[in-house]
Amino acid sequence: MSDDGLGQNASGQGHGAVPSRRRRRFPGISSRTYEHPADRSALVALRKLSGFDTVFKVLSGLLPERSLRLLFLSDSVRVSDAQFAHLNDMLRDACYILDVDKVPPMYVTQDPQPNAMCIGLDEPIIVVTTGLVELLDEEEMRAVVGHEVGHALSGHAVYRTILLFLTNLAVRVAWIPLGNLAIMAIVTALREWFRKSELSADRAGLLVGQDLQASMRGLMKIAGGNHLHEMNVDAFLEQAAEYEAGGDLRDSVLKILNVLPRTHPFAAVRAAELKLWAESRDHQRIMDGHYDRRSEDKDTSVSDSFRQSAAHYANDVKQSKDPLMKLVSDLAGGAGDLGGRVRRGFTGFAGGAPKDAPHDHGDHRDEDDGPDDSRPGDGHPDDDTGGGKG
Repeated sequence: MSDDGLGQNASGQGHGAVPSRRRRRFPGISSRTYEHPADRSALVALRKLSGFDTVFKVLSGLLPERSLRLLFLSDSVRVSDAQFAHLNDMLRDACYILDVDKVPPMYVTQDPQPNAMCIGLDEPIIVVTTGLVELLDEEEMRAVVGHEVGHALSGHAVYRTILLFLTNLAVRVAWIPLGNLAIMAIVTALREWFRKSELSADRAGLLVGQDLQASMRGLMKIAGGNHLHEMNVDAFLEQAAEYEAGGDLRDSVLKILNVLPRTHPFAAVRAAELKLWAESRDHQRIMDGHYDRRSEDKDTSVSDSFRQSAAHYANDVKQSKDPLMKLVSDLAGGAGDLGGRVRRGFTGFAGGAPKDAPHDHGDHRDEDDGPDDSRPGDGHPDDDTGGGKG
């Protein structure tokens, strides 16, 4: 499969001329192919929701989408054959590879903060900042553009915008008893979905760029800046492994508290997750041409999607090296001595081990038990530097 297909012109009318580098193309590919299980189950449920089209039309009139479009049109640079032509080629290339018929408009906006996002209810718009364009090389940027096209193909911009609107609406009635608790539960769940949708879009970026090292470098640069000669991808991935496995139960709790307010996973974690997926059988099957088709989306079972999501989380807990996750896994497996395990896990909070804490000479797992995006964003549901690139 190559990039020598023909198209019409660039701005939303077709693919036009595409770059000459040969890459595999995925005709009719469904976004379900690359979506993280937790992301996919939520999207399948929303697509099946009765009356959703009516709600969508109502909300389209309430949200300031027209204002946003006019803002970018008037105060940013629209990508085309005449402006940022290399980005225009990447955009058409990404849409050609993922078989997206209508190429979404893309804008470059002046902002030193590396950032990219996909927004819009009626039609998606892709926005990248000058900081991101200046930070990444061509292949790294190609993965970012593919990431954003993946957001568009999955419908993330639509569903995220609507759910964010509903959440903000709920905040206005926070005076209702227990309202704050209910709202925080909704926000926490939404952010968990947002984080998983970023992992989905990272996979789409890899399918477009088909260069794992470029995807890794892009995430690493967003974490550490434009000092590639001072950084190393393998060492960056070692950070992710240390983050996953290191510390005790205190660190596990702190990791949860650190990630809860974020809409994106941490950069090193995203890099490790993407590498794991790139080396999986699922990815190889896609590259061999075996993947879900868009024509089959309507027949997707919501219950099957939720079962797959649950199975994924259960497997994550089972394989995780995180102390808290290991404790949960052991308890699920019937391990005893809960009090002793928790006491030893939190050793240090009071300045040392409890006097009655037994020495733990066993009950440790081998280091090969199993494997497990960057700066904080501004909370925008599609702000893709909140957890990494694109």
